[in-house]
Amino acid sequence: MTLTHSGLRAVGDDAPATVVAEVDGIPVSALFAEAPAPRGVLLALHGGSTTSAYFDCPGHPELSLIRAAHRLGYTVLAPDRPGYGSSAPYAEQLIPAAVRVDLMFEALEAFLRGRPRGAGVFLAAHSAGAELAMRMAGDPRFTDLLGVELAGTGYRYHPDGAGILRTVGPDSPRPPGVGDLIWNPPRLYPADARRGAAIAVPAPPAETEAVADWATRVFPALAAGIRVPVRFSAGDHERVWCNDVAALAEVGALFIAAPRVVLNRQPNTAHNISVGNTAAAYHLGLLAFAEECLVTAQHGEFSGPTTQLDGGTVPPER
Repeated sequence: MTLTHSGLRAVGDDAPATVVAEVDGIPVSALFAEAPAPRGVLLALHGGSTTSAYFDCPGHPELSLIRAAHRLGYTVLAPDRPGYGSSAPYAEQLIPAAVRVDLMFEALEAFLRGRPRGAGVFLAAHSAGAELAMRMAGDPRFTDLLGVELAGTGYRYHPDGAGILRTVGPDSPRPPGVGDLIWNPPRLYPADARRGAAIAVPAPPAETEAVADWATRVFPALAAGIRVPVRFSAGDHERVWCNDVAALAEVGALFIAAPRVVLNRQPNTAHNISVGNTAAAYHLGLLAFAEECLVTAQHGEFSGPTTQLDGGTVPPER
């Protein structure tokens, strides 16, 4: 596994670089912003039918998670998930979950080899990217994982989306009506970002395989195996997954091994949380949690309640 191309800019250039690493003959592309002496590394995994551009919305640098984290002293790596970007031609080989997890671990090592990681790696993921992120987070190979942020996923479908999303399958990876679920109301997104105008791409075959039994079996099983702090975020206008206080508390209870769980209901926010008008607010909250994880890793345990709910009544402790 070797880094085969780098378009790294000089320190101070705000835009992330496009890089490609080769892992066992499969190219993996990514957006990369390196800090010279990073406090930590942020690894960001995008959701379905988009690429790493989700975290650096074209035309809207003010909404970019990559730029915000980099300015705070993090090295940021946002890979195109297996089957997206440079690895798209190899999508059929990347359907098995174990293959995709191995590819991401090896790509992470290729991109960061010889580079400082600071206190460790904080993992953030959106929507379908949560499947890969949670598999990685529970893997014993991730020895320097500080914490995890998950958004745009869940345990129970929202009533508005349940009928549509239960029809997802190999012959219908994106059934009619999905766009309305994730891009409404329009006022919550910049006009030129609505309906994924600048970031939408076709989803690979692995996507429907990965989410087929996500809520009923995979999500609870993966949640139980995560042993680092977790922050789970849902937009208050989310219509794919249930986002009320009871639903968030239900999700939080699944992370039985996590030392801390923060449940965040983000105001004025729909499904695509990192490209909406409130993206900067969401990213600052995400990075505040990453800071808590970083300090805890260096200086001791979290204090305070095991489970915390931001944006509603605090649920009972587990």
